Amino acid sequence: MKLHQVVIVTLLVIGLCDAWRNLKQRQSPRSMQPKTGPLSSASRGSVPVPPGLWNPSQMSFQNPGPLRSDTKKLPQDPFGVQSQQVMQAVVEPLDWRYPVVPEIQANVAVDFQQKQPVTPSSVAIQCGESSILVEVKQDLFSNGQLIDPSGLHLGGCSPVAQDFDSKILIFEYALQDCGSVLMMTNDELVYMFVLTYTPQPLGGTMINRADGATVNIQCHYQRNYNVSSNVLNPAWVPYSSTEVGEEVLLFSLKLMTDDWMYQRPSAQYYLGDIINIEGSVKVYNHVPLRVFVDGCVATQVPDPRVPPQYSFIENNGCFVDAKNTGSSSHFLPRTRTDAIQFQLEAFLFKQQTNPSIYITCLLRATTAVASTDAQHKSCSFIGNRWFAADGNDQVCGCCDSTCGPETTSADVQWEGKASVGPLTVKAQ
Repeated sequence: MKLHQVVIVTLLVIGLCDAWRNLKQRQSPRSMQPKTGPLSSASRGSVPVPPGLWNPSQMSFQNPGPLRSDTKKLPQDPFGVQSQQVMQAVVEPLDWRYPVVPEIQANVAVDFQQKQPVTPSSVAIQCGESSILVEVKQDLFSNGQLIDPSGLHLGGCSPVAQDFDSKILIFEYALQDCGSVLMMTNDELVYMFVLTYTPQPLGGTMINRADGATVNIQCHYQRNYNVSSNVLNPAWVPYSSTEVGEEVLLFSLKLMTDDWMYQRPSAQYYLGDIINIEGSVKVYNHVPLRVFVDGCVATQVPDPRVPPQYSFIENNGCFVDAKNTGSSSHFLPRTRTDAIQFQLEAFLFKQQTNPSIYITCLLRATTAVASTDAQHKSCSFIGNRWFAADGNDQVCGCCDSTCGPETTSADVQWEGKASVGPLTVKAQ
C-alpha cells in the first residue's frame, strides 16, 4: 500500500505542475488574455475589449478609419487554435500647404488734379443816383458755411438789415459814406468802396474755419461835358446792377508747380527748395489791371502781426530777402499784367520747433496803361544791383533807402491782402 500511495502522490504533483504551467501561459502577455475571469472560450467572448487591443474572439485589432493590413501567422495559441494577427494602422491624407502670402499692392500713380478756387457770386450791387445798395449772401464763399454778420463791413459801416429767410445781409448808404473814395477820369466819376470780412473765432474757441475776404466795389457814372466853357454839369447815369456786379476784384496768392502751369498740390518743402508763388487779381470784365506785391511777411501763425515775423518784400515792392541773406529769391519777368510771379528760397525760423510758415502779402493793382513808379514796382536784388520785373529799373533806385510818397498816373489803384499757408519746411 505504501508504494501505491507514493505513485498517487507523484502523479498529483506532476498534474499540479502542468496545471500551474498552463495557468502561467494563459496569463502571459503573449496570449493577450484578460487577467480576470475564467479562461473558457465562452467567457472570452463576453469580456469587453478596449478599442485598439487584440480581441481573441475576432482575431483582429479594432480601430476606425482608413486601414492598411499586413498579415502573418502566429504560433499555436493556448487554446490550440491557429490564429492570425492582422496588423492595422491609420493612414490619413496629407493636405497641409504653405500659407499663402497676400500680395501687397504697389502704389498706383494717381491722376491728381488740384481743385482750383471758384470765385463765388455772392455779392450783388445796385448803384443809385446818390446811394449804393449792396446785398451779400451769408454763404459768402459758396461752401455751405454761413458767415457771422458781425465780421462783415462796408468800409466802416455795418449791415443795416438782414433777410433771415434768404440769408442775405443788406447795406444801403450814401455814396459819400462808409469811407468811399471818389475817382474822376476824363469820362467817368467812380465811387469806390471796400467790402471786408474778418472771421470771428467759433464758439469762443481759438479757431475759425473761414478765411478773410476783401471785395472792391465801384459805382461808375458817366460825365457829360458842356460844349461851352461853362462849368461841367455831370449827369448821374448809373450802370445796371448786373454790370456793376462784375466790377468786383479779388486778390489771391497761390503756390505753383515748377512749370508755373498748375497750383501745387503739396505745401511741403525742404531747406534749399524754391517756393514758387503767384499773386493775381481777378478782373471780371474790368478794365485791364496790373498787379504788384507791395509787401510780404512770413509768420508761424495766420495772423501776420504775431511774432516771430520775417518781412521779405517791403518798401513798395522791393524783394529784400536776396540782399539781406544772399539768397536767390527774386521776381520773375512779368508775362501777364493781372499776375506777378516770384520765387522765395525756403527757410526756417531760428530756434523754433514749429515748421509751419504762413505768408501774407499786400497786393496792389493799377490800370494796365499806367506806368510804373516808386510806389508801384517789382524789384529784385541780383548781383549788386536792383532790377525791375517790368523792365523799368529806374523805379528801383529807392530800394536802398525809402521810396517816397510821390505819385504818377498810377495813383488810381486798388489793394487787398491775400495769404497762403501753412507751408511746412523741413531740414534735409
